[in-house]
Amino acid sequence: MALFKVATYNCNSIRSRLPLVLSWLSREKPDVLCLQETKTPDAEFPALAFQEAGYHVVYRGFKGQAGVAVATREEPKDVHFGLDDGGPPDEDRLILLWVKGIPIVNTYVPQGQSVDNPMFQYKLEWLSRLRNFFARRFSPHEPLLWCGDFNVAPEEIDVHSPDKLRNHVDFHPKVRAALEEIRRWGFVDVFRKHHPHEPGQYTFWDYRVPKALERNLGWRVDHIWATAPLAEKSLRAWIDREARRAEKPSDHTFLVAEFAL
Repeated sequence: MALFKVATYNCNSIRSRLPLVLSWLSREKPDVLCLQETKTPDAEFPALAFQEAGYHVVYRGFKGQAGVAVATREEPKDVHFGLDDGGPPDEDRLILLWVKGIPIVNTYVPQGQSVDNPMFQYKLEWLSRLRNFFARRFSPHEPLLWCGDFNVAPEEIDVHSPDKLRNHVDFHPKVRAALEEIRRWGFVDVFRKHHPHEPGQYTFWDYRVPKALERNLGWRVDHIWATAPLAEKSLRAWIDREARRAEKPSDHTFLVAEFAL
């Protein structure tokens, strides 16, 4: 049996968070780290720092836009960027690659801004396009891993104040339904597999909310999902809350899962 350790982290600027990320990689040594909101054009991505830390890294970003990256201990295979259905490819929001024969999709789903903003409808359409992406390319009966900042809290247990936040773009019934359609295609929420009824388990605490971390006013919007054949091999999953307390943290923290391959 080989241990396969995967993590996801919205770094909210890789250049600002580089020391934290490198320190975390050195300590935790994941096989795969998916990053979102790198906010860095490709020409300025700190690839050398990852290489010196013993990681291959692939990335796509544009100035002032989202940005995604994946760091892997083993050189990844067949790297693709963006959606491929003829619509906006959004290459800085999706990376597909293979590690140890397992396809891994890292996404930074559009946030949506506000319910009356055109970006909210774009978010709903993006999730629908993503479901079709999975259905065209993969089978729920084969191993597949989906990681990233989904910008959706799936259940009431995943937000600190469900009644108050009901119409927020990351908890609105329409986005939750759109995410549920993807889950029904064939995914298992790996964290919830191991922590099915635990409240207060969050990956994001808003900078703008006073003492949000101390009061645990958070959201679980970062996820690691797997198809059943891979989810069955998951050993554990956890949220590294301490990294949110680090010096100069992101507003998100690391989510980690381990699999026995």
